[in-house]
Amino acid sequence: MKDIYISDIKVNQEITTYFIVKKSEIKVGSNRKAYLDLLLADATGEISAKKWDIADEEMPGLKKIEEGKIIKVRALVNEWNGMKQLRISRIRHTGAEDNLVMSDYIKAAPEEAEDMYSFIYSKAEAFADDDLRRICIRQLEDNREKLMYYPAAQKNHHAEMAGLLYHIKRMLMMGERACQVYTNLNAELVMAGVILHDMEKINEIESNELGISSGYSFEGKMLGHLVQGVKTIDRLADELGIPAEKAIMLEHMMLTHHYEPEYGSPKKPLFPEAEMLHYLDMIDAKMFDMQEALEKTEPGEFSDRVWTLDNRTLYRTTL
Repeated sequence: MKDIYISDIKVNQEITTYFIVKKSEIKVGSNRKAYLDLLLADATGEISAKKWDIADEEMPGLKKIEEGKIIKVRALVNEWNGMKQLRISRIRHTGAEDNLVMSDYIKAAPEEAEDMYSFIYSKAEAFADDDLRRICIRQLEDNREKLMYYPAAQKNHHAEMAGLLYHIKRMLMMGERACQVYTNLNAELVMAGVILHDMEKINEIESNELGISSGYSFEGKMLGHLVQGVKTIDRLADELGIPAEKAIMLEHMMLTHHYEPEYGSPKKPLFPEAEMLHYLDMIDAKMFDMQEALEKTEPGEFSDRVWTLDNRTLYRTTL
């Protein structure tokens, strides 16, 4: 049974409990000794873990630790670079006798995937612009099966089961409200950009049906979802007979929504709807990371450092 969650653990605490493996790799340290590097998770979050100085007789068993499997560990919670980390002393595989409940270990979006999909689909279906409606509906229908479980990232924001749908839905909700304020915007173009902008993460990221990513596909590593998105829009626009200007504007939104070259965008947005798409994306990512960090923090205390937020420690108010 799961008796303690990642959100509950404290520095200097000794724990013995179960985690699901998100990443497992045997590395060699500066002392030339092998160690096990793990990323572990449960329904409340994830945590880095190490098992140092692996003995030769331990190696065969440790090599069998795979992503998506649940293990039991005994560990000391310590702190490294302002973040909690587990120093593992014992580790074992699990079986039917452990009576594990998978929902204890899978982090999932807080809404049902079918409901989120229906919400997004209904928005696309209501577009007056036939070209935007057809290309969004095509992408949603082509990717429906994977959208039911796909995360929006391997780690960081929305790295959870059906996280990609949750990210898109919240951006759509914010985008509709933004267009009520900034009435110069083409609301349907903004919403189409939201629906399409991260769709190629399905082909960039590799994920199992639990929403746990083991890494990136070959094409994902070589191109990334921005370029993959441009390729897909170009292909679908040709198939669906979408006018060149409209297709290029959608491709531009795919290419620019990360804004900065170091994050993969070779150009910055050149029209208002593309600019708005970037900020909607940033708002949702940062709000997600802040909420997740503060859910693990007691009122009146500061969180662990959040490296996606410039290594800030966040304060959880008592108000």
